[in-house]
Amino acid sequence: MDIRAVFMGLAFALMWSSAFTSARMIVADAPPMTALAARFAISGLIGVAIARAVGQSWHLSKGQWRTVIIFGLCQNALYLGLNFVAMQWVEASLAAIIASTMPLLVALLGWAFLGQRVRPLGIFGLFAGMIGVAIIMGARFSGGVSVEGLILCVLGAFALAVATLTARGASSGGNVLMIVGLQMFVGAAVLALAAFLTERSLPIHWTARLILAFAYTTLVPGLLATWVWFRLVARIGAVRAATYHFLNPFFGVLVAAVFLGEHLGLSDAVGVVIVAAGILAVQLSRQQPGAEVPVK
Repeated sequence: MDIRAVFMGLAFALMWSSAFTSARMIVADAPPMTALAARFAISGLIGVAIARAVGQSWHLSKGQWRTVIIFGLCQNALYLGLNFVAMQWVEASLAAIIASTMPLLVALLGWAFLGQRVRPLGIFGLFAGMIGVAIIMGARFSGGVSVEGLILCVLGAFALAVATLTARGASSGGNVLMIVGLQMFVGAAVLALAAFLTERSLPIHWTARLILAFAYTTLVPGLLATWVWFRLVARIGAVRAATYHFLNPFFGVLVAAVFLGEHLGLSDAVGVVIVAAGILAVQLSRQQPGAEVPVK
């Protein structure tokens, strides 16, 4: 893992984690699915335009088209759509922590449905992650967290785990930025339909915060972070790249505290450390020889 990969991983983790704070700002002034559909449409146009300008083609392989559809549905429409809706009722830091458990869910689903062997270190990481989440949830429930919002965040994390499991190898064959742009269009189409059916009567309050947060979310977590992720996977592999997810709980809580003033209690801090340790243990176990070998 070279120094460039390290910087790419840190940049991705920070950009990915900051999306929850900017999303919280957006849904305070605009309907969540309407705003997200518009964000995806703009990100898609920019991504495809840049891809064409640098010579990339939209004549993709079957595997790449499968990636476009799966990521568009699971990551954009479901994962981000559910999180944007939930962000009306839950804090950005809590949403970031739940979403950060994705590597744990990937390991769990891979073991349960794909026959992937989980080594002892990975099993320890899974249990540690669940304990950390339980500590955080216990503290938040005592403080009156929205159950509906919490359920939506959990469902979104599972959708992201499914996308990660079923769409590996997206960066092979080139046209990475084109894939990023096209999967944005899939999410935009699905969310635009959902917004038309449920949010037509909801107003948009045009504030400076909304405009800045929308621009940031569209360009940085929406487009740049996705492109960095695909390039990072191509450079060091999906397993090593996913190791950087252990930083997401820290960055998510830190950014929310700085820009939204969200309170971080002792239970939250302890839970974040345990979740991050669990994520790191799971990812390190998958780098060991013989890890993730299908069970005969």
